[in-house]
Amino acid sequence: MIFKVQEIADFINGKIEGDSQVLINSVGKIEDCKSGDICFLANEKYIKYTYTTKASAIIVGTSFKLDISKIITPVLIRVADPYSSFSKLLEIYNKKRYDKTGISKHSDISENCKIGENCFIGSFTKIEDNVIIGENVKIHSNCYIGENVIIEKNSIIFSNVSIYHDTKIGAHNIIHSGSILGSDGFGFAANNNKFNKIMQIGNVVTKNNVEIGANTCIDRATMGSTKICAGVKLDNLIQVAHNVEIGENTVIASQTAIAGSTKIGKNCMIGGQVAIAGHLVIADKVKIAGQSGVASSITKIGSVVQGPLAFDIKRFQRSYILFKKLPELFKAVESNKNIK
Repeated sequence: MIFKVQEIADFINGKIEGDSQVLINSVGKIEDCKSGDICFLANEKYIKYTYTTKASAIIVGTSFKLDISKIITPVLIRVADPYSSFSKLLEIYNKKRYDKTGISKHSDISENCKIGENCFIGSFTKIEDNVIIGENVKIHSNCYIGENVIIEKNSIIFSNVSIYHDTKIGAHNIIHSGSILGSDGFGFAANNNKFNKIMQIGNVVTKNNVEIGANTCIDRATMGSTKICAGVKLDNLIQVAHNVEIGENTVIASQTAIAGSTKIGKNCMIGGQVAIAGHLVIADKVKIAGQSGVASSITKIGSVVQGPLAFDIKRFQRSYILFKKLPELFKAVESNKNIK
């Protein structure tokens, strides 16, 4: 992909200082760019690199002042907010990279599927009966799409994703490699020291603008739906159990596990390696620190919690200071006993 500096400046509403016809073919970090790259400067700590970088263009702020005693070779594009503008540039760069169309002759698609315009379906992908795929959807190689699945427009399904039957994927979703949506929930009934499987006949529903990281598993509901609401972002290696609901714009970091039927509110932030028990309610705007365990509902909006059995983070941190001093405190208590 090759762009002229003028094209980039037009896209991010920037003002050019230098040759507008310079060609850009990649993006990079200011300290280790090569010719043909574009980078950005948003932190004063990196100003020194503007005079040594091999980048062909740099996005800088409108207030950036050149040191006239030094030579600068890249073209400058001045914008109000370099970080935001570079983010927009990365978005279009990424979109161009994955903007493929066409259906591989090595894919296997049932005849009664509906596939929208400008879609891409990669080699060795299997699509079962009654699947509906919206316009501009990209499904990469080696994916499995089960019966009655719906994938709405502009979603990207990367390689080696399995989407079980009846799953509904919203618009503008991104599902990364190795993820599994719609596998059976962990439901068994004890019977004479044996466990009989409870059939899982529900489904998984994701709303618009959801992103699901690599190797994340979302189980289908026993009945009804496991729901991932609009704007949710899930990291890699997350387990979402049957009938869980995750509210809008909640973000969850890697290796978190959420047990069945728990309801998580909107705009929550959950750190890595968090374990959340089943049948709980987590209020809106709650923050849960990494490696915490949540064994009871959190009903106060905006709570911030931490700990193996998580509670208020400030109280936990004060308690932890005492915990670290337990050996000394124990010795003091024992010493006092001996004196008496």
